[in-house]
Amino acid sequence: MFAGFYAELGRARAALVAARTEIAVGKIAGAVGTYANLDPAIELAALTALGLRRETVPTQIVARDRHAGYFQALARLGTAVERIAVTVRHWQRTEVGEATEAFGKGQKGSSAMPHKKNPILSENLCGIARLLRGYGASALEDVALWHERDISHSSVERVIGPDATGLADFAVRRAAGLVDGLVVNADRMRRNLELTGGLFFSEAVLLALVHAGMARQAAYELVQRNALASVEGKGSFRALLAADRDIAARLDAAAIDRAFDLEHHLRHANAIIDRALADDVPSTSTSTGKGTP
Repeated sequence: MFAGFYAELGRARAALVAARTEIAVGKIAGAVGTYANLDPAIELAALTALGLRRETVPTQIVARDRHAGYFQALARLGTAVERIAVTVRHWQRTEVGEATEAFGKGQKGSSAMPHKKNPILSENLCGIARLLRGYGASALEDVALWHERDISHSSVERVIGPDATGLADFAVRRAAGLVDGLVVNADRMRRNLELTGGLFFSEAVLLALVHAGMARQAAYELVQRNALASVEGKGSFRALLAADRDIAARLDAAAIDRAFDLEHHLRHANAIIDRALADDVPSTSTSTGKGTP
């Protein structure tokens, strides 16, 4: 799960770095972008000194699809953080109880119910993600301007520019603190895993029957009838499988044991984590390069 969060945040970071590069342009090309009374060399010299590139086809302003890309990248980052927060909120539910946010001494979870430990950090992050997506939508509305430049985008950007950037920074910092302080209940995770009585091994049993020569549809029906019987309280899934003559004709006790081997199912987990950690991370350099003709 956390490897997936890490990989997604890496992609969001790469999108933000790309958006920063795309937006790092300027223009000094006159009122309508045609250099009517300016030499393009002046623009190039000025922008190069600032570490900016020239807008490809300027009008009175820099094209706003560039800015929209930046705000979309912030929204994507916020959504990646929200996926962590939503998961923590689920884990912290009473009936799940697999992990909780850190709860400090003297902290209150509810003004009315002293027993509560509310996931306030996660809930806050989910709200921030909604704002960031809203800012992204507002930025898209700024792309199509009347007659190559009206002023309608200006009032929007004065609000969403500082707000979205500051909120994204706050969200990342808060998410880091949330993960750092997370209290994990491994015993509860195992108990929850065992609640189904091994029903999640049904696919492995199905495939074992197929490998033993049974047609897949027939194997599916055999496994399903025992799984449903277990759900109805007629016995444990494993015991029902062992007692089923049609299954016993294909699988002995050792084969069923192998199908119920959790370690077999998790044998590639470390390789997946290593793959996530080995993914290239985009440079954090603040340099945008020199201007180009």
